[in-house]
Amino acid sequence: MFFFSDHHILATILFTPLAGAFVLLFVPGVCTDLRRKIANCFGLLGLVVSLPLWWKFKSSSAEPFQFVCDASWIPSIDVHFRLGIDGISLLMVMLTTLLGAIAILSSWAAVRHREKEYYILLLLTQAGLLGVFMSLDFVLFYVFWEAMLVPIYFSIAAWGGENRVRAALKFILYTVAGSVVMLLAILAVYHARGTFDVREILLHPFSAESGHLQSWLFWGFFFAFAIKVPMFPFHAWLADAISEAPTGVAIMLAGVLLKTGTYGFLRFSVAMFPNAALQYRSLLITLSVVAILYGALICLAQKDMNRLIAYSSVSQMGFCMLGIFLLSPLGFYGSVILQVSHGLTTGALLAIAGMFYERRHTNVISDFGDLTSSMPKLAVTYLIITCAALGMPLLSGFVGEFSILRGAFDMHWPIAACALLGVLLTVAYLIWLYGRVMLGSATNAGDGNLPDLDRRELATLVTVIILTVWIGIYPASLFRVLRQPIEQILNSIEQLVSVVRPGHCFEAVQSASPQTLPNANLCSVAAPGNAADEAK
Repeated sequence: MFFFSDHHILATILFTPLAGAFVLLFVPGVCTDLRRKIANCFGLLGLVVSLPLWWKFKSSSAEPFQFVCDASWIPSIDVHFRLGIDGISLLMVMLTTLLGAIAILSSWAAVRHREKEYYILLLLTQAGLLGVFMSLDFVLFYVFWEAMLVPIYFSIAAWGGENRVRAALKFILYTVAGSVVMLLAILAVYHARGTFDVREILLHPFSAESGHLQSWLFWGFFFAFAIKVPMFPFHAWLADAISEAPTGVAIMLAGVLLKTGTYGFLRFSVAMFPNAALQYRSLLITLSVVAILYGALICLAQKDMNRLIAYSSVSQMGFCMLGIFLLSPLGFYGSVILQVSHGLTTGALLAIAGMFYERRHTNVISDFGDLTSSMPKLAVTYLIITCAALGMPLLSGFVGEFSILRGAFDMHWPIAACALLGVLLTVAYLIWLYGRVMLGSATNAGDGNLPDLDRRELATLVTVIILTVWIGIYPASLFRVLRQPIEQILNSIEQLVSVVRPGHCFEAVQSASPQTLPNANLCSVAAPGNAADEAK
């Protein structure tokens, strides 16, 4: 079919939520059920049309990007509507379409006024996020980067909690401030290279000879990405935004929006500016470890479910950032897989918090207790998702965390020890939350009469559970699609410093080029599946 050909499938996926938003514009205001059904149909359709990507994607392809769609957009400045994905983008696109469908489905009973406008904004948010992960032109990337912020701002301001206006304003000010700096960096890249083509710069990244320019460009992109992650100390907007946002928007915020920051670090900061990434690696690893511990400790003091989940995201995304700036194969693999796992489990935890709010109109943890007898289905599904979030073996969280911890131990064991303390704290606050809500003493006489999961809610959570179990049992399917893009990133780094086996970090320092900082001791481990290559 034309729409699912290799050259048009990405455009089809991108424009499906936009088509849904357009259709909703013409639905009469009195047709409430019809609006919900149309929104959910397009949310599910967005997931369905993205599924062929998984079967069509060729992990052994020599091409760095697949399904490329390229059309001239603004010829006067050589800007193209250029889309394409690699293995990293593939996982982010699939995560976005899945959580987009879950976010819309989770809003069925949560939003009861101005439903049409709400669903339109939610679909526009999904389209903007998809565009970020698909764009291969700097200008197009920046357009989608900014476009996704507007519907989120209005969604929080119009359908959020009591402090929604303050939360929305803080969100937009933080993110736009970082975006402005990134725009200057994009213009500087164009001035230096004469192109907005992301592929061209990835193929020929900035070399050590670029000197201070590379450092300035690295920091220009850094602020935009660090705010989105969010890295410590740029995290202040997240807790307010997630706690005040309606459930569907909170799912897209924590589940997908945060990944645009880590995606940017991988795609741009490390791949295009490898010398700067090596130069500032120690600082960024330090900030990542601080985020892991700080976010986990703050979670122990939270009284609201949504705020606890928000600060847990600061800690978990700190793990993802640690994996990236280890600058080793295991770090990269673990970071991307943990991002996918975090999106699934955090999206499900926020959906569960929304279910509690629909039944009790509160998310205060102390207002719940002893729910296992009245909600046995939720008790089981919630427990499995909690185990996946805290990194239990055979579930998705374990794969990413173990890979990052192994990479950190190979580099410098104190880093791994600090990160492991973060894992222990994660177990503490997630088990405490589950125990207090589901097993603790009932504080309200109505807790015993709360309705259990309906079919819509059960389908949402079971879908996430299936995926977390699949990733935990068969992670090779993700390692396979990530191999080519991660090898490409490593190749750009290997040109600056010799790559040695674990345990020989000091030799790497001694063999580093004069342009590389003395403390840039890159320690690499064999990528999964590369044993045969090493034997050769």
